[in-house]
Amino acid sequence: MRFLHDTVPPHDLTYDDVFMVPRHSSVASRHDVDLSTTDGTGATIPVVVANMTAVAGKRMAETVARRGGLAVVPQDVPEHVVRQVLDHVKTRHLVLDTPIELEPQQTVGEALALIPKRAHRAAVVVQDGRPVGVVGEHDCAEVDRFAPVERVMRTPSVVIGADTDPRDAFDAIDRARAALAVAVDAAGRLVGVLTRSGALRATLYTPAVDARGALRVAAAVGVNGDVAAKAAALLEAGVDCLVVDTAHGHQDRMLEALAAVRALDPAVPVAAGNVVSAEGTRALVEAGADIVKVGVGPGAMCTTRMMTGVGRPQLSAVLECAAAARELGAHVWADGGVRHPRDVALALAAGAANVMVGSWFAGTHESPGDLVEDGERAYKVSFGMASARAVAHRTSGESAYDRARKGLYEEGISTSRMYLDPARPGVEDLLDQICSGVRSACTYAGASTLAELHERAVVGIQSAAGYAEGRPLSTSW
Repeated sequence: MRFLHDTVPPHDLTYDDVFMVPRHSSVASRHDVDLSTTDGTGATIPVVVANMTAVAGKRMAETVARRGGLAVVPQDVPEHVVRQVLDHVKTRHLVLDTPIELEPQQTVGEALALIPKRAHRAAVVVQDGRPVGVVGEHDCAEVDRFAPVERVMRTPSVVIGADTDPRDAFDAIDRARAALAVAVDAAGRLVGVLTRSGALRATLYTPAVDARGALRVAAAVGVNGDVAAKAAALLEAGVDCLVVDTAHGHQDRMLEALAAVRALDPAVPVAAGNVVSAEGTRALVEAGADIVKVGVGPGAMCTTRMMTGVGRPQLSAVLECAAAARELGAHVWADGGVRHPRDVALALAAGAANVMVGSWFAGTHESPGDLVEDGERAYKVSFGMASARAVAHRTSGESAYDRARKGLYEEGISTSRMYLDPARPGVEDLLDQICSGVRSACTYAGASTLAELHERAVVGIQSAAGYAEGRPLSTSW
């Protein structure tokens, strides 16, 4: 990436401060762009779900991996739960979605509690392992909450084999004008479900899979306690990328933690952070990191900059750290500060191999939180990983005094409402938006790969008025 007129700005920049200049392109279509990353994670799109408790759960992990991304299970999750998440993700179908299953005698009330956990808003009624009906929210309207679902279920209108080609499944669903297809194996047992959009996406995305063909998932460890034992347990459980994570990565404890992890000779990439300088990047790479997480304070839930004055505008941080990592044969992830697809494209242009997304994905059906209605709008609660809420959970096993003392030093929002976009309520909808934007950015730059995007990108500096000029108007002026 270079600056327009080769004028390097005298101050650091955020994503909002810059624009990308179109260049001559031989890339005929956005579908000709390869979004695979080269950081060793096996991701086929440059998106990593941040290790936030309110964002990265098993549902998020399987859905994002199915579309080629990677989710990082947070370090605060107990080891046995992490193993359950890994086992779940590793056994998911590469095309079919995991359905909500109900037995015929379960109640309408139970159905209504579970159905909102899926973007397609439906559950499959199963008897002896075989699908006998489908229940949607509209089927349960004005029905006694204690009534069994067998009274309101509908016969599945589209039933397909588990190995049906996604294009054929799309056509079958489209012809029937159905909400989804129910997929079964040769014995008629339920395997999964597939929506019209899910079948379409299966033809456009390539899942992120390991050597055995199972979906990939990452997990994080902190820098305190017995890091080696925790990391060894995660590696033994089959994690595909190990993330050593702390808010301030350029410190002795991080270097010691990396040394402990590297001594295990992990066969998977090791990511570590966070830092915002070339000096910090070099320190982590030399200590054993394959990937460095870049970002201090840009996240929507983070109050670090307002509390401490510490941090750095994210575009400049990514640009400098990526250059330092590249010299040492390593990579960086741009962690935080993305609020639009353009931000993802600019982070990649600056040299990031992947972009971590947290709060943006919190307001989706796939995030772990419960869906709450606020009048006519639905939302989920998000919180920062250094907030009082997160600290209280992390220190639950300590004495009341130690918990109270640590609770005084919070640097994050404990409760924030992340509203679901009615037009894009699922994480796959956001991935579509992000990947569409990045692909288009590549065609404008004349790049067919992310490496070419970084090589060819020309970026200029803009005023606040320039940024505002590029925003669409929902109403006339």
